[in-house]
Amino acid sequence: MKVLEETLDARIPDGPIDQKWTRRQGELKLVSPNNKRKYSVIVVGTGLAGGSAAATLAELGYNVRAFCYQDSPRRAHSIAAQGGINACKNYQNDGDSIQRFFIDTIKGGDFRSREANVYRLTELSTNIIDQCVAQGVPFAREYGGTLDNRSFGGAQVSRTFYARGQTGQQLLLGCYQAMMRQVNAGKIKMYPRTEMLELVIANGRAIGIITRDMVTGKIEKHCADAVVLATGGYGNVFYLSTNAKGCNVTAAFRAYQQGAYFANPCYTQIHPTCIPPHGEHQSKLTLMSESLRNDGRVWVPIKVGDKRHPDQIPENERDYYLERLYPSYGNLAPRDISSRAAKKVCDEGRGVGPSGVGVYLDFRDSIKRLGQKTIAAKYGNLFDMYQRITDEDPYKVPMRIYPASHYTMGGLWVDYNLMSNIPGLFVIGEANFSDHGANRLGASALLQGLVDGYFVLPYTIGDYFARFKKLDASVDHPEFDQAEARAKDRVRTLLSIDGKRTPDSFHRELGKIVWDKCGMARNADGLREAIARIPEIRQEFWENVKVTGSGEELNIALEQAGRVADFIELGELMCRDALAREESCGGHFREEHQTDEGEALRDDEHFCHVSNWKSNGPDAEPDLVIEPLVFENVELVTRSYK
Repeated sequence: MKVLEETLDARIPDGPIDQKWTRRQGELKLVSPNNKRKYSVIVVGTGLAGGSAAATLAELGYNVRAFCYQDSPRRAHSIAAQGGINACKNYQNDGDSIQRFFIDTIKGGDFRSREANVYRLTELSTNIIDQCVAQGVPFAREYGGTLDNRSFGGAQVSRTFYARGQTGQQLLLGCYQAMMRQVNAGKIKMYPRTEMLELVIANGRAIGIITRDMVTGKIEKHCADAVVLATGGYGNVFYLSTNAKGCNVTAAFRAYQQGAYFANPCYTQIHPTCIPPHGEHQSKLTLMSESLRNDGRVWVPIKVGDKRHPDQIPENERDYYLERLYPSYGNLAPRDISSRAAKKVCDEGRGVGPSGVGVYLDFRDSIKRLGQKTIAAKYGNLFDMYQRITDEDPYKVPMRIYPASHYTMGGLWVDYNLMSNIPGLFVIGEANFSDHGANRLGASALLQGLVDGYFVLPYTIGDYFARFKKLDASVDHPEFDQAEARAKDRVRTLLSIDGKRTPDSFHRELGKIVWDKCGMARNADGLREAIARIPEIRQEFWENVKVTGSGEELNIALEQAGRVADFIELGELMCRDALAREESCGGHFREEHQTDEGEALRDDEHFCHVSNWKSNGPDAEPDLVIEPLVFENVELVTRSYK
């Protein structure tokens, strides 16, 4: 591994942290209204981040082309974020504030996120709620009409706004209708069922993309003055995850291959509240919202191997281990800590269910205290979903849950303006790295996506247009031909191998390695083993994968093969990043670096930085570029929720 002596300019404004965003807004150059229509923007991904960005940019007057691989933006994976969205409105008068939200988020991320970005996220959280209410998002309300709140992990206040158990869906509908208004106005041109295959760079600037029509197979060139990636995270590298099956890393990884830096790829979040896996041939896992931990109590039997029905296990033989270990936060301990605690009790042989890989999430006490009707009003659709999947009634029998891959905090590097190290390439939402550090607190993913799309990018992209001379580039530029050739060659190669293994079999094998060696716990020997094994999988993939069908039709196997090829390379990069980071922080838990009590042990002296990886091609080790993290407003302390 070679560490480059390169300084990355995050372009963070000077001055007090609570004035940085205001100062930056004053510094940003503007594009006059009658000039905005001269600029075009490509937005890849139409979930909450991409959809809100596309709608707002079009509303401002820019010409937007929006691309998604789904048949409608309404199918974006953002819809699955059910629990809520954070905002420090302090409606409860429980002591919340921007400063408290800021500190909770910095601490939750284990002091591995960028201070200025996090403060801006918390500062703009209050605007988002107003924006969404104005759009008609039906947030839950109290009797008097005030918006209701509930708590999420890592916070001792109630700042999570919610729409029953459908918050992501309702927010996405608000965003979608804003987009459709602009589609109708002719300012957004939608490209559904279209996948980005290449990023086009000319003279050091991003000027377009190469896409494939997933129905006809047609490869097309698209030129614009800026490209925005809002393509979500890469949790599906583990094969089994809570992500929709289509979630992939292709767009971000193709940008990485073209020179964009990939930051902190080993920071992956394991969500503690998922339905446990039930077999070898399962294709995905189901998330139960973290909001359930507001009223559900997590426990396992005290005795090892106790397989009695939960009703037969008396109170004094139950271990409410989160309440015991973390009395200040109890069942609302942050996700990384709750996940590791669940793994530990299961490793001890105290897991529940047929596989022993699960813990109970019990609503008995809350139903007794509040009544089933109240619990049903809060979580009814989640309970119904659980019953349909498991055939168990969670009103009568505790839910069984276990951690699963969920969200990714790593992503493409961006500066304070959300632009990558490639001018003209902006990255927003989960696809960038900037706000969550080594662990994301619950209910902050929806927030980041919407803050980036509604309130940050629309300011900063105009500054880029105003400062850089407008390009006269078109799809006739030779760089487009080269990128198109790369895309066509990749498709042709995948179709011509005609091997004996399906893309899914390679993905399953890769996922098991990455989960075992770079999942909830990592160590140097395991990571080295994975780094040695993954290139072998990659070689076999390109010699032995079988993709049926042709390139001129709807071909799911072809789509999957391309995504699996990227996951294989990304999996290796994740392991390299995890091996280089000789500390434990948030979701990155190196077994060699833990306290006597089994908690994560950071090394602030050597690793208080962002690790950015620069590609040298698939057969060469990437280089490392470090961005130091500077904390001027919070003290670097040991994270404790006890």
